[in-house]
Amino acid sequence: MAFDIPKIDYTGRIKEIKLGSGDEALTVGGQSSYPFHLFEGEMPHPPRIAMEVYDSPPEEWPEAALEPFTGVTDDPVAWAKKCVNDYGAEMVCLQLVSTDPNGLDRGADEAAEVVKKVAEAITVPLIVWGTANHDKDTEVLRRVSELCQGRKLIMGPVEEGDYKKIGASAIGYHHTVIASTPIDINLAKQLNILLGNLGVPDEQIIIDPTVSGIGYGIEYAYSVMERIRMAALAQQDEKLQFPIICNIARETWKTKEVKIATEEDPKLGDARKRGILMEAMSAMVLLLAGADVLIMRHPEAIGLVRQMIGELTTS
Repeated sequence: MAFDIPKIDYTGRIKEIKLGSGDEALTVGGQSSYPFHLFEGEMPHPPRIAMEVYDSPPEEWPEAALEPFTGVTDDPVAWAKKCVNDYGAEMVCLQLVSTDPNGLDRGADEAAEVVKKVAEAITVPLIVWGTANHDKDTEVLRRVSELCQGRKLIMGPVEEGDYKKIGASAIGYHHTVIASTPIDINLAKQLNILLGNLGVPDEQIIIDPTVSGIGYGIEYAYSVMERIRMAALAQQDEKLQFPIICNIARETWKTKEVKIATEEDPKLGDARKRGILMEAMSAMVLLLAGADVLIMRHPEAIGLVRQMIGELTTS
């Protein structure tokens, strides 16, 4: 007698969101089943990976993370082009670390000019990530939105404390917003409702549930993302039927495990391989939880994850 695999009867579907513009725009979402459950439903668009670029020379990066970008870390335009031309990045995430009020505190006009130059230098979709300081992000992202009209950027993090002004700017200049909440399904749903009430179209919203790396609370992030997908697909919760973006690079490469040199603690193994594997493993866990877009750093970690995505999406 043939054995039939039990299947879930899904009642929902993840919304399809187009990111970027032109020939290299990407569509994410559209799933009608849990991540990679191709035996139960459809996954029309594979998860995508954005390579991160900093708008100022990064500080406190391990040598393993800096090595692939030697010679370009002081020039975000050259850095972004290297990611696309040398490493085949299908998206770029420009981290506006220089705008942090506790750091360089770069002004909105200057930061927006950098974003514009990067946007003009590449054809792949561009994510612009602020500092999560409500006042500064409001000032910076509104200026970025205006200066880069027509580029269809993906901007965030947009939080409850600043969603009105940034959301209104995204509506006016046709950018996508990253709805960011601190690892809580109810807060994620609430922010999506608020953005919808403001007038942000569904096709301009992507969820950032906040994530962490292996060993630093990833099980909590996983369970929240899992619950978001369950509510969206099996409980007809339309306010959670959005693609998910995970900013995982920062979370893995700031941990002590990737910064300890090989000679300091030989039993931990090679420091370079350790960092690459920690990023790749953290990313794969998030993909299994429902991530549609990953923001990653090291080309070799990205290569490993791309290989796994290919294997999981090939029937």
